[in-house]
Parts: sequence; C-alpha cells; structure tokens
Amino acid sequence: MDLQLIVALVAGIATIVVIVLATRLDAFIALLLASVVTGIVAGQDLLSIVDSITTGFGDTLASIGIVIGLGVGIGKILEVSGAADSLARAFLSAFGKGREPWAMGTVGSLVSIPVFCDSGYVIMNPLARSIARVKRGGYVTLALALGCGMTLTHHMVPPTPGPLAATGILGADIGSVILAGVVFTICLLPVVVIYARWIGPKLEPVLNAAVKHDVYGSVTTASADVHSTSGSVDTLTGDASTADQSSATDNSPADAAGVAAGNDGSTSAKKPGAFLGFLPLVVPLLLIVANTVSTAIDKNAQGELSGDAYEPSAWVAPLAFLGNPVIALIIGLVLAVYTLLPRVTPRNKVQNWLADGAASAGLILLITGAGGSFGLVLRESGVGDALAEAIASISLPALLVPFLIASLVRLAQGSGTVAMITAASVTAPLVAPLGLSPLVAVMACTAGSMVFSYFNDSYFWVVTRFAGLDGIGAIKGWSGITTAVWICSLPLLFVLDLIV
Repeated sequence: MDLQLIVALVAGIATIVVIVLATRLDAFIALLLASVVTGIVAGQDLLSIVDSITTGFGDTLASIGIVIGLGVGIGKILEVSGAADSLARAFLSAFGKGREPWAMGTVGSLVSIPVFCDSGYVIMNPLARSIARVKRGGYVTLALALGCGMTLTHHMVPPTPGPLAATGILGADIGSVILAGVVFTICLLPVVVIYARWIGPKLEPVLNAAVKHDVYGSVTTASADVHSTSGSVDTLTGDASTADQSSATDNSPADAAGVAAGNDGSTSAKKPGAFLGFLPLVVPLLLIVANTVSTAIDKNAQGELSGDAYEPSAWVAPLAFLGNPVIALIIGLVLAVYTLLPRVTPRNKVQNWLADGAASAGLILLITGAGGSFGLVLRESGVGDALAEAIASISLPALLVPFLIASLVRLAQGSGTVAMITAASVTAPLVAPLGLSPLVAVMACTAGSMVFSYFNDSYFWVVTRFAGLDGIGAIKGWSGITTAVWICSLPLLFVLDLIV
C-alpha cells in the first residue's frame, strides 16, 4: 500500500479522535476536518475535496435524513404519552415472577428502538426501582439488564440513528438490517441477563448509600467515603448530585417524560395501553420487513438477483411503497400522534414535542452527513482502494475491518454513533473490492461500537449513576456487560457472513 495513502488514512482518523477528545469542537466538525486532512495528505485536488464533502453529505442525508427525523418524532410521542411505561409493565406481567431481569432486558431493547438510550433509561429506571423495592433486593441486576438491553437495539436496530447512518453509508437494505439486528438482539439478550445476574449480587453490597436509600427505603449510613466518591463523579460530569438525581426521577415514567418535555402532566393521567403503544413501533417495522421479503421473493421469481434492472411485479409495488422507510415511519408517526395522545391535547403542545424531537436529531443528522463526506473523500482520494488491496493481501477476515475500526474509535472517543459512522465511512470503499456484504459490514460496525463503555461515554454516567455504582463497581458492572455482548457478537458476525 502506498505510504502516502496510509498516512492519509491515519491522519484522518487521528483528526477525529484528537478533535473530539482535546478540543471544544464536536464530531460534526471533526469529521469534516478529517475529510479535508485526508484529501490533502492523499494528494487530492483541493477543489475536488470540497466537491466530495458536499456530494457525500447530500447523498447520505438524501437516503437517511428523513428517516432519522421521523424516528425521533415517534420516540418523543412514546415518551411524553406514557406509552413506553405501559409497554414496560406489559412485558413484566408477561414474563412473570422470578424473570424480572429478562423482562427488564426485553423492555430496554424494545423501548430503545425509537427512544434514545439516555432518556429511555431515565424514563424506565423508576420501574426497575419499584420492582427491586418490592423484592427487597436485586436492583443492580435489574438496572444493568435494562441498560444493556437498551444498548443492543440502540446499536443494532434501525430506526435508531447509528445503524441507520451505517446502513445509508454502506448501501445496505434497511429491512435486512432490521431483521439481522433483531436476530442479533435476541441472541445477545441471554448474555445480558446472565452477566447481570452474575455480577449484580456481587455489586449490591457496594451500592451507593444514597441510591440504596432511594430504592429500598431503608436507612443507610452515609459514610464520608461514599459521598466523596459520588461527589467526584459529579465533578467530572458537571451535573447535580446522585442523590438529588435519583430522587428527582423516582416518579412515574410518564411524569418524568412530562417534565422533560414541558408537559403539564395531563397526558400522564391517562396513559395508553400496551397495545396502542406497540402500534407506532410494530406497524412501520412490519411494513419495512414486508417490503424486503416480498421484493426478495419477486426478484428470485424473476431471476433478477442483481437488482439494477429489476422492475417490481404488480403485487409487490404496493408493499414496496408502504414499506419504504420514509412512508412506513410517516404512518408510524401519524399513529403515534392520533392513538397515544388524548384528543384534548393542544395542537401547539404536540407540535412543540415534535420540534423537541427534531432538535435532538439535528446534531446526529449533521454527524451522519459528515460521515458520508468522509467516506466519499476516502473513495475518491484512492485511500479506500489502497486499503482494500492491503487487506486483501493478508489473512485478516474482511468483516473484522469495520468491527475493529468501530471498536477503536469507540474506545478513543466514547460515542457509539460516531464509532459506527466512522467505521462505515472507512469501510464503504472496501465493500465491493473485498466481496464483503453491505449487511455484514453494517452489523460489524454496530457490534464493534458496543465495546467497553467507560468514562468518555455519556451513557456510562447515566447508567452507573442511576444504578448507584461508583469506581471499580461501575467498571465491573457496566463496562463489563457491554464488553461481554461485544465479544459474543463476533461468532454471530461470522455466521451471518457464511449465510449471506
């Protein structure tokens, strides 16, 4: 491989890591500057670098931007209506007594598809606390199972932004990614529950005294050491104390959502049932999957496996329309607004909630587009082709390339979404030369980005503070469980690579 192109790639990735970790700039600027640095070092013409950046940005958002916006809108309505809480309680009832960790892990994986991990965990954590209070124990196990269940689908199942962005950048079929992500989640959920059940009892004795008091209602001795530890965490994060945070959120999930959204509490009084809560989630997913399956059957029947010259049959066309992610999620959002919210909800309040959801997606859209820019610069500068040739000359399995890149970026800067987008951008030029399936590449990016969540990951602080874990206990509990699912995803990737 040309030394200049190697230096260009290393310089681009290093630019992302250094800017995110050591400056006041965010990942959006980091990816754009990385595109410029990579193009210049690789010897690309200056004006063509700008053209690659704008073209890559536009092409990526054209395929995925609308979907992200609609997805966060659905999530916001689930949050403020209390439907997420109804879904959680329905799952607890269905799993039965003694299987609470399975219920919490499943609830987490379901809720995290439309709702961001951080806010989803805040909404659902009071449910874990109420269960532990009734059982008089097992809170750490439930808190870890809930948090990591959310991690699985947040990283692997569209329409969450990370896998959506990777799907768009790598050109994979979104329906296939949804199916693969659901299968991976089902296979990895036992790992979550087993690890949580193993480590939970070991960490229960070191549970933060303030959180233990909030959860179990018992009087705990507030030692100086405990308060000193929690204080150090607060200094690092710049937030309120753990005790205050825990007390403030130990309300009903719907109330917490109402406060977060500026709700007056009117919607929390009449929460929708679990069936209605399922509709905005299940209907779009079923439509997208139906489109994928029917198209595959139709292509096989026509013998058009390449897809370029494919014309859908008459019976497939309606499913192709309704199963297009944009149309499917429009349907989901309409269902959410008109089935989950009371008719008396003021129009301007609903519009404000949707605006809040759109605002939360703004930076993710920019980062996703910038990831597309970085990927196109890598392709047009020749770095991608050179890297493909280098990898082809060694015995490293192709699927490990996106997996390891995502893992390294995640460890370096903490964000799973940035890790997925960066790995997808670097991998995009390699997919065709290496004969790597876009689906496998997407799943490798998403799986690799789950590794060892620790201090530079905002979700680390959300889970460990609400779970009452400090110091080594936080590393053993949360960093350990995320690394366990990361390791166990590797065999699944190799099986998927053999199948497709």
